[in-house]
Amino acid sequence: MNIVFLGASTLGMQCCRQIVEKNLAKVCGIFTIPKNFNISYSDTPVENVNYADFHELGREFNIPVTEVTGKMNDYYDNIKELNPDLIVVIGWYYKIPKSILKIAPKGCVGMHSSLLPKYRGGAPLVWSVINGESKTGLTFFYLDSGIDNGDIIAQNEIEINSNDNINDLLVKVKISAINIITQYIPLIAKNKAPRIKQDETLATYFPQRKPEDGLIDWNWDAKKIKDFIRAQTKPYPGAYTIINGKKITLWDAEVKEI
Repeated sequence: MNIVFLGASTLGMQCCRQIVEKNLAKVCGIFTIPKNFNISYSDTPVENVNYADFHELGREFNIPVTEVTGKMNDYYDNIKELNPDLIVVIGWYYKIPKSILKIAPKGCVGMHSSLLPKYRGGAPLVWSVINGESKTGLTFFYLDSGIDNGDIIAQNEIEINSNDNINDLLVKVKISAINIITQYIPLIAKNKAPRIKQDETLATYFPQRKPEDGLIDWNWDAKKIKDFIRAQTKPYPGAYTIINGKKITLWDAEVKEI
């Protein structure tokens, strides 16, 4: 089975490397995004804090790598000429156009760091911690024309401990992703992968987040503030406050009874 892989993050890199090294399928082409890139919700280029350089992987395994700097539709011919059976999208930041979704006969699949249909949209892990959730998850699913609404292939539940920060969750997600990729890419190749429709009545949506969204409201209760801080610690820009006109970033917090 020939795969075209779209990715620009450490999670995507880990999954792509697993496919290649374990011979789960043949990766015939990789499409990636620069570390600083333009996106609709920002007037200026944004930095991918989870960036991974796929050019290194391409050189190591002699896989052609294309850097996407324009609109996705501009790369339709580049993807189609690789003749993929499946398109895999992990750690990507642009919506995939309908035209590209239809290229591969086995479809286009991706991962979302939530238990879909909950937490569709942007920054699902960050929002889960901000909202004080005790669990999240990882969903492997078929991409459709909507927002994270395609049929589900597999889901893994991931516990959020009271002291887990966002980096702890990113590590848990990577472990879960490897397990899913290893198990389900071969099933897709054999046309044996599940397809479970999402329950639209349970869907929730959350927007992307910008660095300026990290401003702490000190009227919140102590737990809410702690959750807000641990949700946005490194590698993300961090929660912050303004004291005497100076921005102060908080990377960790602890709640104590007084």
